[in-house]
Amino acid sequence: MDMWDMDEIETLGQKLGEITDLHGLKRIFKDAKKNKGQDDFLGNIVIKLETLQSIVDEWYVLEPRTETYPDRGKCHLHLQFIHKERDKSLDFCRPIYSAYSGLLKTFVQYEISSNKESSSSTWKGDLCKPAKSLLDLYATQNNLSPFMQDLAKWLAYSRLYQSMELDSNVLLHQLTSIQYQWAQLDSKELTYEQRHELGESLQSFLVYGLSMISKFRDIFPRKCASRLQSLLRILSQMCKMKAFKELNPKSFSFQEEITKAIQVGTKEWFNMKKGLHQPMMKNAEENARSLARIVLEVKEDLDAIKIIWNKVFINNAQVDLFTVAYIELEDLIATDLKESLYVETQISEAVADILFALYRNLKDIHQAKAFLQKRDKVLALTEYHVRFREVLPLWVQRAYKTALQRVERAVQVDQLKPLIETSSLIKHSSSVVDLATCFTQIRETWNQLSWPDPEEAFMVMVKITEDMCKIAVMYCTMLKQQATQLSGKSHHGDAANLLCVVVNNIEHLRTVLKKLPEQLDWIGLKQKTAQVITEEQFHKTLYHQLQRAESILNQQISAAVITLGQKLHEDIEKHILLLSSLHGLLPRPEEAVGPLMKFLEQEFHYMNENLVQENFNSLLAPLWTHTVTILQRISGQQVNSLEFYRRLQYALQCLEQCFHAEGNGMPLGKLHNEEYNCLVKNLELSAMSSHELIQKYLERKVAEQKMCSNEKYGAVTLIAFYNNADQILHIEILNAVNLTPMDSNGTSDPFINLSLEPKHLFPEIEKRTTKTKMCDLNPLFEETFEFLVSQEKLRTQGACLVLTVFDYDLLGSDDFEGESFLSLRDLPGVGSTLDMGNIHQIRLALMHPVPNADNILKQLETRKMDRVAKDFVKLRLQIENKSMEV
Repeated sequence: MDMWDMDEIETLGQKLGEITDLHGLKRIFKDAKKNKGQDDFLGNIVIKLETLQSIVDEWYVLEPRTETYPDRGKCHLHLQFIHKERDKSLDFCRPIYSAYSGLLKTFVQYEISSNKESSSSTWKGDLCKPAKSLLDLYATQNNLSPFMQDLAKWLAYSRLYQSMELDSNVLLHQLTSIQYQWAQLDSKELTYEQRHELGESLQSFLVYGLSMISKFRDIFPRKCASRLQSLLRILSQMCKMKAFKELNPKSFSFQEEITKAIQVGTKEWFNMKKGLHQPMMKNAEENARSLARIVLEVKEDLDAIKIIWNKVFINNAQVDLFTVAYIELEDLIATDLKESLYVETQISEAVADILFALYRNLKDIHQAKAFLQKRDKVLALTEYHVRFREVLPLWVQRAYKTALQRVERAVQVDQLKPLIETSSLIKHSSSVVDLATCFTQIRETWNQLSWPDPEEAFMVMVKITEDMCKIAVMYCTMLKQQATQLSGKSHHGDAANLLCVVVNNIEHLRTVLKKLPEQLDWIGLKQKTAQVITEEQFHKTLYHQLQRAESILNQQISAAVITLGQKLHEDIEKHILLLSSLHGLLPRPEEAVGPLMKFLEQEFHYMNENLVQENFNSLLAPLWTHTVTILQRISGQQVNSLEFYRRLQYALQCLEQCFHAEGNGMPLGKLHNEEYNCLVKNLELSAMSSHELIQKYLERKVAEQKMCSNEKYGAVTLIAFYNNADQILHIEILNAVNLTPMDSNGTSDPFINLSLEPKHLFPEIEKRTTKTKMCDLNPLFEETFEFLVSQEKLRTQGACLVLTVFDYDLLGSDDFEGESFLSLRDLPGVGSTLDMGNIHQIRLALMHPVPNADNILKQLETRKMDRVAKDFVKLRLQIENKSMEV
């Protein structure tokens, strides 16, 4: 505290009137030297506040500034803390909860500012201990109820939330507390002003929240969806409160208010983007570019809503944001298209490209309607494609011209060499790969179009197919010209290599064309156009074009490969007949095939070694196919001579070595094709005797039995072993389980036939039969059978025990239940000393043969004059006719 001597300013007349002597005159001159109105410093007092008590009455010494006049005297002070002199905002005249709210707001602002300096996260609502103590003390001293404390906190937090970063859970906690206590609150506890203040606060926060939601695109980053989610949770919780409904009695729907805010915000956002992308110059290209940018912005916005924002609104506000925003934006885009888009018949390629990008984005937006939850009206963009009809032919023509130019450049630089010269699979050159890429780009253009009108889409597909077929045919012509040009600069062997590459390229192109119907989804297009395009018309246009192009490609290939093969067919057939008619001692295959090898070398003498290794397969494949066909035709003759078929086997072996050429000709994988394998099997079976075929058939059945684990027809359990000392085969039938009911009463009368097969190996052993078990699907037989048989026969290939289960019928023929095959050479005691401890039960699943599925039976069936084959086939056909397999 400073103490001063105040000097008043006096006029000259007043001062002259005070002069009484010489001393007074000196005083006037002294004052004139001082500044007017300058006070005299008397002294100061410094008091530390922390040393003061609530009431102080004391004399304090005045301290000087300088040491000139050290004695300045004393000052008597009376100090007292007085409540009336505090800040008016904390005046006792205000409501207690308002003062509480003011204190709380001050503490929260301090906490938030401190939190920003120490951490990047938002404040979680935790006050420091001194602040909590002061608030609790103030509330206790003034008898402030918990509800009034929550009310004060809501008033403070709701205002701070609108200006500072505050965790939403703080507000949610206060809302939940107010909602819980509101139902128990006495109506007289709140004054009118307090009710009005709470209602106004809730309404103000609602308005603030809706304004934030309407601008959610600009306010909330896509990576911070949790902030928007928290705001929606607060608003949703607030609008559900009983206090909110009582303080805002007018009709109110939270979902409707959210929807209105979204609609308003979406329109404002669209208009802002539209203004941002306004064209600088008014011409067709700039107008189209501006519109394309706006539509792209809308598409990206809808994608973000669908992926990020929609689930936030649905989960927290039960509002389908995507549907609301989509309908609003779709109307705005449709209006903008109607006002701004004018497609002329004559436009530049640049404008066409811009319009194509615009069309694709519009298509994506229109297709996004599939995600709409409800539609009350026809969408404004339903006919969006109509405005692009004029430019559609230009897009298709542009794709054709671009592809043709790329193919021309690809052929010009193609040296007609395989892409990978050391590969046995990739034998085509680079140009056909570039052509396939161009077809992929045309197909991508079609997929991007996805033209909505079925009839017009069909016409576009016709044009695209026509263009692709035209490019394919033109490619063949350009390829032959390139081969002619390159062959004029190379020797004869290289020219043959060029021919092989040309053929391989055309063959690869034909493969590409065959995939077009699947890749262009002709089946789907056919279904879409079923109402306007008949099936006959569909095939006559699309498939006919493709078939015509494939026919031309086939002609090109035939000119280089098939014609050569046809020329050699007659000579090759002569050599085959010569090989198959050799008599006496047969020479080695490599010696017998010598004449044919010499003939082929003469025909292909101009081909160098590299061509033989890499491309000989393309030339020999038709010849090999024809060779196999000739042998099939010869073997199909019904010749009752096993030696004849053995000769054919020998001829096939010789021809295989000829075409393989010790690895320089066709690879074995190509030689052993399906036709070849079928021929080998047929010749192998034809060269076998009937006894060998029957034994092979039974061996196959035994192997099938071992692999069978499915007991859908039931199973038979038995014990089988061979006593080598007595040469007795012991068979004990224990039981059968899970048999198929064959009678109308749902049961069966089963019995089992036991037979040692094949019959030519066991002609003296008769078939044995168990007793019949009436009305039993799981019969217990426990019958033992003994067969006197030598071990040598049991170890013969194909020797087996056949168990056939029948259902006994009194009037008709017995019904077939199933059959099982048990190999005899695998039984204990056969080929080894019998160990009775090694004898176990055997469980065999019952099987049903598949009719007409065994080629051995078909071979035996052709032997009409062989009694053994005829009897065996008759028995097996009887079983197959009763089989349940189809």
